[in-house]
Amino acid sequence: MQTQVGALRKMTAQLDEHGKVKYQLPIGEQQIELNELIGQSLTLTYHQHISCCHCGRKTKKSYSQGFCFPCMQKLAQCDLCIMKPETCHYEQGTCREPEWGETHCFIPHYVYLANTSGLKVGITRHTQIPTRWIDQGATQALPIFKVNTRLQSGLVEIALAEFIADKTNWRAMLKGNAEPIDLVAKSKELVPKIAEKLNDIRLQFGSDAVEQLSEEVIALDFPVQQFPSKITSFNFDKTDAVSGTLLGIKGQYLLFDTGVINIRKFTSYHIHAQVN
Repeated sequence: MQTQVGALRKMTAQLDEHGKVKYQLPIGEQQIELNELIGQSLTLTYHQHISCCHCGRKTKKSYSQGFCFPCMQKLAQCDLCIMKPETCHYEQGTCREPEWGETHCFIPHYVYLANTSGLKVGITRHTQIPTRWIDQGATQALPIFKVNTRLQSGLVEIALAEFIADKTNWRAMLKGNAEPIDLVAKSKELVPKIAEKLNDIRLQFGSDAVEQLSEEVIALDFPVQQFPSKITSFNFDKTDAVSGTLLGIKGQYLLFDTGVINIRKFTSYHIHAQVN
């Protein structure tokens, strides 16, 4: 029997040289290697305690996936512009944490195509490749543009979002792997459609603001023994315990024979994990 107790954090993951995803579940100071537990019984029990992942303050409710209300209001990483980079207000002098913004937003970002529940566009910092694709449950990914800032990546993303989705249908993603897509062909089809907007971005931010890439498609193989035919979600705000046979892991979801749970949603919840 293996037991861990502590505050929950989003799963960490690595992509090996064969394209297989390996997961760990951080609980407190410990990490549970998850891939080896597939096929076994796993129970997660919520202790009715949440502590902010930034300041450690006890909070009755988690905001922005793990923060207390004061931190959610004051931290730059919880601002609306993180979800909508095109609304960046740094130049207006109103960034919540200018130094944080300079470190995280004024660095190279990539605009990519991915196959999650189907074709979608997304953005990520260069330091979050391939983590971002793993978190989204993408079975294929292709970086198509490199830009200098997060704001610029958001402008390219919304240009592409006129033609393809920018969100994942998480229910469809958890029911199985989407049919393979020729992402290179899709890129060649989409890029000319936004040529005018790319020129506008270069005129505003400089000729080197957007660099078109010629990369190879990355394939990701998630550790799933069996996909659920029906999606039933567990919620620690409604039930204290999640238990069942672990059938697989995809994105930030644990797939049980009894239902699924989004681990990232419950960041900072104190839980007890037991493997039998």
